[in-house]
Amino acid sequence: MGLAGVDDAAVYRVGEDCAVIQTVDFFPPVVDDPYDFGAVAAANALSDVYAMGGEVRLALNLCCIPEDLPAEVTREILRGGAEKVAEAGGVLAGGHTVTDPELKYGLAVMGLVHPSRIWTKAGAAPGDLLVLTKPLGTGLTTTALKRKLADSERIADSIRSMKLLSRRAAALLAGAGVRACTDVTGFALLGHALEMAEAGGVGFLLEWERLPWVSGALELAAAGGSFPAGTDRNRAFFGASARYSPSLG
Repeated sequence: MGLAGVDDAAVYRVGEDCAVIQTVDFFPPVVDDPYDFGAVAAANALSDVYAMGGEVRLALNLCCIPEDLPAEVTREILRGGAEKVAEAGGVLAGGHTVTDPELKYGLAVMGLVHPSRIWTKAGAAPGDLLVLTKPLGTGLTTTALKRKLADSERIADSIRSMKLLSRRAAALLAGAGVRACTDVTGFALLGHALEMAEAGGVGFLLEWERLPWVSGALELAAAGGSFPAGTDRNRAFFGASARYSPSLG
């Protein structure tokens, strides 16, 4: 794919009808339950392959484990990740573990795609519709959990959403004439939308009342104290490129 653009994964063409997708992602816990953490982290890493139009084939665990972490917690994290890879139709073929004061988990993932069916962030054209396959707001809800402003039961909808693979959504989009695609993660909707808009030489019009949200996200935002640490960095990144309707206050 080259290094000129910013896409969700690296792609290497190995033949006329086959290209390899390679990606890696890992992070500290965003939920309390070890199994859910493993599943969420795995689904997040796997999503890059789907965002490029591919299918998952192989994954490797990436584990940073504190010395005093109970073995049962580690097993549950790995079980959550392994079951998500299996659900994706891939093979989990080992991985690498290091000792680290802060727990982190994720995957290095390899997928395959036909070279003529690779999706990138470029390609959006005037008149295209923007489709979101998952609701927004998981950054708010998981930050609220971390800061003890919400419990796991209150953010259950967010956990279900984060564990949901993008496999079926990608399969449906494949038949819909997709021009450009990305997964919305750390840069939030506006940050990733800006990347796609700049890559395609277009502007995006987002209608607030039509945006989907996970349960509880807007209430937590209104209460304050639940915005992720990256919010200010994101605002500094895309602030000059975004205009807001006066009706939004």
